[in-house]
Amino acid sequence: MKKIYLFFCFIILHGLLSAQVTEVPATTTEQQLENITENNEDAETEDDSYLQEMVQFLKNPVNLNTADESLLKDLKVLSPLQMQNLVSYRRILGKLLNEYELQAIPGWDLQTIRKIRPYITITNDIRLFESIGKRLRNGEHSLLLRATQVLERSKGYLTDPASATNYYPGSPQKLLLRYKYIYKNLLQYGFVAEKDAGEQFFKGNQKSGFDFYSAHIFIRDLGIVKSLALGDYTVNMGQGLTQWQSLAFKKGPDIAATKRQSAVLRPYNSAGEINFHRGIGITIGKKNWEATLFGSFRKLDANLVPADTLIYEDIITSFQTSGFHRTKSEVDDKNIQRQIAFGGNISFQFNNLHMGVNGIHYDLKYPVIKDQIAYNSFALNGKSFGNYSFDYSYTYRNMHLFGEMASNGNKGLAFVNGLFISVSSRVDMSFFYRNISKEYQSLYTNAFTESTYPTNEKGFFSGISIRPVQQWQIDAYVDLYKFPWLKYRVDAPSTGSDYFIQLTYRPNRQFEMYSRYKRESKAINFNADQQVLNQVLNQPRQNWRTHFSYKINREFTLRSRTEIVWFDRNGATASNGFLMYADVVYKPMLKPFSASIRLQYFETDDYNSRLYAYENDVLYSFSIPVFYDKGYRYYLNVNYDLTRKLTAWARIAQTINPNRTSIGSGLDEINGNHKTEVKLQLMYRF
Repeated sequence: MKKIYLFFCFIILHGLLSAQVTEVPATTTEQQLENITENNEDAETEDDSYLQEMVQFLKNPVNLNTADESLLKDLKVLSPLQMQNLVSYRRILGKLLNEYELQAIPGWDLQTIRKIRPYITITNDIRLFESIGKRLRNGEHSLLLRATQVLERSKGYLTDPASATNYYPGSPQKLLLRYKYIYKNLLQYGFVAEKDAGEQFFKGNQKSGFDFYSAHIFIRDLGIVKSLALGDYTVNMGQGLTQWQSLAFKKGPDIAATKRQSAVLRPYNSAGEINFHRGIGITIGKKNWEATLFGSFRKLDANLVPADTLIYEDIITSFQTSGFHRTKSEVDDKNIQRQIAFGGNISFQFNNLHMGVNGIHYDLKYPVIKDQIAYNSFALNGKSFGNYSFDYSYTYRNMHLFGEMASNGNKGLAFVNGLFISVSSRVDMSFFYRNISKEYQSLYTNAFTESTYPTNEKGFFSGISIRPVQQWQIDAYVDLYKFPWLKYRVDAPSTGSDYFIQLTYRPNRQFEMYSRYKRESKAINFNADQQVLNQVLNQPRQNWRTHFSYKINREFTLRSRTEIVWFDRNGATASNGFLMYADVVYKPMLKPFSASIRLQYFETDDYNSRLYAYENDVLYSFSIPVFYDKGYRYYLNVNYDLTRKLTAWARIAQTINPNRTSIGSGLDEINGNHKTEVKLQLMYRF
């Protein structure tokens, strides 16, 4: 019976899935990365681990007949129900015979299969234990060197050091050096060295060369040892209330992003200098049980206030998270704080039920004492603190329930609970409730919340994804939330709301278009009359975007986006914004050369109506600039395989603001109306 069913699946899919593997445009991922940049006050993430992982899966696809749920989570393509349905399908009907059988798995539609297909394989090979010697001999080495520079000199480089105390003593180049060895998904080790623009190099305060160094060794599936991390690594537990250091998405067209999914331990080899641990971690598993222990010792950048007549000991008023060590004040803050962290996780899996207990504890050299401002009344403080939680998930038929309950041991409680329902083969729904007290504080966390960190928030999210026919998809959500206590730049308890709807049309593999509307309303201080007390008003912001991608032939792809934003501060200082761009991507098959170019125009009334746009970049990199005022932007990316082992990338991007006489502010201010960035990258594989 199974073979007959597979025959019909083969007939249906044969015309829809070509024999050649190509990637589906990751429009959802691009939108999520844009959201992260927008919510983090324009600070682009330097965590490129997700891009590295997806390239690695292209080279070493995941075998769906042997992959466990932990490995499936790393793909970041499948929803919890889709993963659970795959595991149940294998348990009941046996191993998959070929890729055409994927359509027989409940909840696996054609779009899911197309997304995941480049990263998976289906074989019946017996998984043998692979010795350390084999892992060390048969992998791939790679050495990457990247240099980035803004051609125009900013004020920080033009200031005379003899007459100023605040300037950039280093060169304007940003440098990245990364070595990595990988054997399948079983062994990885390497190091990263990075220097930011303006930092010194082998002189001054940086006599050791690069400003930041990172190294790691990571081993998977070594007997009962599921993973072993030495050096730098990340820890991800529960639903992000206790600890989550890897990249995690929030609200967007993918309603499955409400659930955090990752292995507890992950290797770290990105250039970001904040979200990771340094030490040792190990995960051991036996049958239905799994346990993780980790310990870390790190030095952190912080603002130190020495003891005086008012305070009896040295204190830290804030952590510095930029990673910059250019000016004297930035160098003085480097590695001031000492952090010891240790914790672990114990989890149990029985069929469709998962339960886990998580904990982490921190010890600091100097106590953290925040500035005495009203919104800091419940902020993290002291030298010793921790977070502890219980998380769970349960799948019953077409429903998946999950959540986490956490405490910081100081009357601070946090609860998140979510539910996925596959109403039919064409309709999925998601519900997510969070209730996080103002007393709950944490470090290195990233839950599904409106705020950057999980604290002082109550809210309810409801999303739906509808596929009425194969070519059309409708994604929508509503998120209502409130903040019971004060926040930064919000001097009163406040409420907010988000509404989103997106219509996607994919008639074939060559064309994709989506049009979306988003409306959000958040409260912020507003003081038009410059009174002493700040008035708190909700600020509606509406956004409409239409984006399309069309593959003309095997070599050329066209992309275009038009976006409009309306910002209104309850009728006062309203502003509008507009952005439009066109891309041409040239990527011939079996040729060593590829390129892409973008031409863009933008115009906004002020910074409140700013816009963001994801940009293609060199391998393992991306850019999401913020656009406001009136101007033009273009970029050109070129990639060339010099030899079978050596590949080169080059990128030039320029923004022109014709009505301005300077760009940027402070030491980053550039005299003139344009800013040009050049990036060169070489990778050698051996």
